[in-house]
Amino acid sequence: MALFTDRTDAGRQLAALLGRYAGRDDVIVLGLPRGGVPVAYEVARALGAPLDVFLVRKLGVPGHEELAMGAIGSGGVQVLNRQVLEGLGLDEADVERVAERERRELERRERAYRGSRPPLDVAGKIAILIDDGLATGASMRAAVEALRAEGPAQIVVAVPTAARETCASFEAHVDEVICAVTPQPFYAVGASYAGFSQTSDEEVTALLLKAAERRDAGDRGAA
Repeated sequence: MALFTDRTDAGRQLAALLGRYAGRDDVIVLGLPRGGVPVAYEVARALGAPLDVFLVRKLGVPGHEELAMGAIGSGGVQVLNRQVLEGLGLDEADVERVAERERRELERRERAYRGSRPPLDVAGKIAILIDDGLATGASMRAAVEALRAEGPAQIVVAVPTAARETCASFEAHVDEVICAVTPQPFYAVGASYAGFSQTSDEEVTALLLKAAERRDAGDRGAA
């Protein structure tokens, strides 16, 4: 049985669990594209916080791309799942072939999503990292490591749905973990959604622009 209508509904429900961060000027919401951005947009709107993307790319096993052998993030961070690599007999050359392709895609998306807008400065801020769910958590782990290098005061991982053990695995690595639901047994992120169609680049770009315009309007109103 689906727990969320779609990512917009999931974002609104997740925002209700993050109310203590509302109305603060030291909070930034970061969505993992593509599917995390519609969720993060609703959270940012509810909290009155700025929104940006934080780019990571899953490294899929060749021939079985849905299985993550790791992930890469902004700033050259790479996280590998050694258990998967060893279990399938994959070596560094296998990883590098996939990583090179995904690095090009990460760079393309960064240009496409932000346009001429610079990334938000997270130094000294509370950064709330959001995705539409966690299965293995490889992409989120890459995001956490890459984000930490930028010097935020706190890192919060927040998702609508997650495998219980994956959610728990983040507790030792970030300041707070919020997983709205942890279905047992956990089959896939999409199983928690009635509608789980792929989020397009155009949707991500439009939501980021809308959030930036709302922030600019607020700044002018405060001036």
